[in-house]
Amino acid sequence: MAKPKIYLIDVTNRDGVQTSRICLSKLQKTMINMYLNEMGVFQSEFGFPLTRHETNYLNANLELVKLGALSPIRLGGWLRATRDDVKAAFKLVPQLKHVNLSISTSDQMIIHKFKGKLDHQSVIKEMVEAVKEALRLGAESVGTNAEDASRTNIDYLIEFAQAAKVAGASRIRYCDTLGCDTTFSIYERIKLLAKAVNIPIEVHCHNDLGLVVANSIAGAKAANDSGSDAYINTCVNGMGERAGNADLVSVILAIKYGNDMKDYSLDEKVDLKVAWKICKYASYAFGVPIPINQPGVGSNAFAHESGIHADGALKDRRNYELYDYEELGRGEPEIIDTGRKITAGEYSGIKGFRNVSDKLELVFKDDAEAVKVLELVRYANVHNQKPLVDEELKFVAKYPDIARKIFTMTP
Repeated sequence: MAKPKIYLIDVTNRDGVQTSRICLSKLQKTMINMYLNEMGVFQSEFGFPLTRHETNYLNANLELVKLGALSPIRLGGWLRATRDDVKAAFKLVPQLKHVNLSISTSDQMIIHKFKGKLDHQSVIKEMVEAVKEALRLGAESVGTNAEDASRTNIDYLIEFAQAAKVAGASRIRYCDTLGCDTTFSIYERIKLLAKAVNIPIEVHCHNDLGLVVANSIAGAKAANDSGSDAYINTCVNGMGERAGNADLVSVILAIKYGNDMKDYSLDEKVDLKVAWKICKYASYAFGVPIPINQPGVGSNAFAHESGIHADGALKDRRNYELYDYEELGRGEPEIIDTGRKITAGEYSGIKGFRNVSDKLELVFKDDAEAVKVLELVRYANVHNQKPLVDEELKFVAKYPDIARKIFTMTP
C-alpha cells in the first residue's frame, strides 16, 4: 500500500478574495493560477462557477488548461451543495471538472442558520443529491465540504462523510470555519473521522486563534496517520476571511522542516523556489504588504542584528537559520531603474509600447499585431486599476484572445 501524502489545494482565488475590503481582478486571479501551477500546487480553487461576473474568467482559465498553460494543476470551483446550484454551474462553465460542494453540518448552523429549512438528515440528502448531480454532469473529482466541522458532533460528521463517500465524493473537507480548533482537538477529530470513513481528508483552517498553520499540519498528520491522503487548504500570504487562512509558504516550510515531520511526504511536485515570486506578486495585487516577520518571505526572515546571532550566522548559517533563502527563490539583487521610465498604461501609444515590449523581448509578427496587443494592454490597466507587472504584460501578449475574454464582463 502506497504511503499517504500531503497535497496542497490553494484557495486564494476563492477564500482569499473574500477578505473584507480587498479584491483581485480577473487577470490577477489568472496570474495567481499561473504561479500556483509553476509552484507545483495540486489544485487551485479558482472561483465561484455560479457567480456570473466570474463566468468569462473561469471559462478562459479552463481554455488555458486545454492549451497546457495551466497544467498539471487542477482548477476547482466552489459551490453550495444543492442540485440546482450544480446544474446552473455546469451550464455556465461546461468544462468544469473539479468542484467542492459545501454545506453546514454543525448544530449551531443547522438550527440558527437554516432556521428550520433543513434538519440533520435533509442536510445529508441535499449533499448526496448534489454530489451525484456533479458526477452525472462530468465532474472528475468532487470534494464535499462540511462547513463548521470543528463544531459538528463527531458521530454526525462521520455519518455525513460516509454518505458522501458512498455518493462518490473524492474527499471530505473538514472546515474549521471559526478557527476554534487547537492542534490537539483537530488531530483527534480528524483521526476519528479518517479511520471511520477511510477517505482522503481536506483540511481547511482559519486563523482566529493564531493557530492556522499548526492546525493544518496537525489535521494532515492525523489523516496520514490513519492511512489517508491529506489535502491542506492554503492562501498566498495567509489572506482570507477575518484573520486569514493558512499561509501557503508557511505550510510548506512546516512540512519540510518541522520537527517530527520527516516521515510525512509532501507532494513532490511542490517547488518552493517560486515562493518569493508568488508572494511578492500577491502582495502587489492585493495591495497588502508582506509583514517583515512573515516566515520565509518577510524582509526580516533572514536578517540578523544581534551580535551573537550575526556572528553565529556568519560562521555557519545553520546556527540561526533553519532553511536557506535560496530555497525560496530569494537572493538575487533587485534593480530599480532611476532614470527615464516608459510605462504601458491605458493611454499608451504604439511608440511607448514598443519601447516597453522590446525591453521584455516580446516579438510581434507585424505592427498590426502589436497594436492589437497594445489595445488589450490598455484594457488590462483599466481592469487592474494599477500598472501591469512584466509577467502580466507577457501573459497578455502570449494569450491575447484569452486575455480579451478575461477582461470582458456582461452585466
